[in-house]
Amino acid sequence: MYEFKKLVKAVAFGGVLAASMAPIAANASVLLEGWSGSGDSGFGTIALEKNDDGSSQEIFFSDYADLSFDSGVNFFGRSHDSFYVNNNGNISFNGSVGSFTPEEFPITRFGDDNGDGECEVDCSDIPQAQTNSAFSTPENDDIQSPAELNTIAMIAPFWADVDTGCDDCGDVFIGSPNAETLVITWDRVGFYPSDSSLTNTFQLVLIDRADTGAGNFDVEFRYEDINWTTGDASDGENGLGGVPAQAGYDAGDGVNFFTLPGSRTDEVVNLDTAASNTDTAGIWKFAIRDGELPGDTAENPILPVIDPENPTDYNFEFVIIEPETPIFIDPDVAVGYDYIVNSGPNITSVMLPTGFGDDVYDLWLWDAALMDWFDTGEDLLGGVTYDFDTAVDRFRILGIEASEMVDPTDPQAFVTALTFDAAGVININQNAITEFVDDAQAVSAPAGLGIFALSLLVFLRARKHRA
Repeated sequence: MYEFKKLVKAVAFGGVLAASMAPIAANASVLLEGWSGSGDSGFGTIALEKNDDGSSQEIFFSDYADLSFDSGVNFFGRSHDSFYVNNNGNISFNGSVGSFTPEEFPITRFGDDNGDGECEVDCSDIPQAQTNSAFSTPENDDIQSPAELNTIAMIAPFWADVDTGCDDCGDVFIGSPNAETLVITWDRVGFYPSDSSLTNTFQLVLIDRADTGAGNFDVEFRYEDINWTTGDASDGENGLGGVPAQAGYDAGDGVNFFTLPGSRTDEVVNLDTAASNTDTAGIWKFAIRDGELPGDTAENPILPVIDPENPTDYNFEFVIIEPETPIFIDPDVAVGYDYIVNSGPNITSVMLPTGFGDDVYDLWLWDAALMDWFDTGEDLLGGVTYDFDTAVDRFRILGIEASEMVDPTDPQAFVTALTFDAAGVININQNAITEFVDDAQAVSAPAGLGIFALSLLVFLRARKHRA
């Protein structure tokens, strides 16, 4: 389902929506359009004149007087106050991109170091091999990258050979529905060479989340109508075959990247109808906090799918690349939980949170012969990693004091770190064990992101080994 190359670490992230985001009208499908000032197109102004492989001039967030993004965006540790809209279905930071055949992420590509659109000596002389914000030379490995390292980063809802030069092709638009939101729309765009026999319509949405920290932002991909995948120059025929489109992002550092399922395969044509990481086909949502995606820390955990029929049961699905790297997940809590692996690798360790009474929890395991739980007699301490003697596919913890009155409807109340015995896709449930208490008063939720879960299908940020 996913292609991973030389990956050593996964960072999972869930579909989330900013609770503070101002409402935007959407049509019966998925597009954001028709806001006040959006013009006859409904999508804002023309971002690019009709072209093939062209790019906009450098666009500064400050070019939009009423738009926020005062701190720009923090994209994997690099702050950007400007970007380029590229005709071929993506935006880029540090320079424009005219490539029409999508290259497999990650890519290290150097940008414009003096403002003339070309990479001159200052950036072309930097060795191309990148690893962990360092670069390598034959004489000395792991030299710290210079501050002026000028690699291009990309956010690509649909990187393919878009051609808007045909008479019947649509255009690329840019607009701002409100102070927090910037929308780029590829509306009814054709493919090379000037072919409008099939067209695609999709959007990239950037949402300023400075309310959660400077440079924080959300990204949405919205796929209204996807019918072609490939231009003729990418070995396509009649808009299909060849090297199909790629969707996702690349931080440009050779380390952090992600692709949507189906990228660079014929299945990418189904992005408008296939399941996403939200409860709406065709809409993908990502939250980027402190330059990173959820899953790295307890402060920024994966959020679950909430079952409306059983609101205290949570389901997580995500990809494990480095099994020993803790991944933080977060369900409701009452007085305990069952953690049950439905499919995928087993659990090798757990670290439970602190701040709940005495922070001592009782560990129960499953007796397959008796088909029942049994008390191991072992105590787990909050904030301390507990390693299982052998990997388990389920365990139970009890001992959260009822007096803590943790709100069982708060999906960020109890953050748990787990490690696993193998790489792979895992589906795991964390089901709250509840207890009725008279005159309940919920405690305040731990400091969080100010977001709530819609649903979750988690993919990855990946790292490459240094050659």
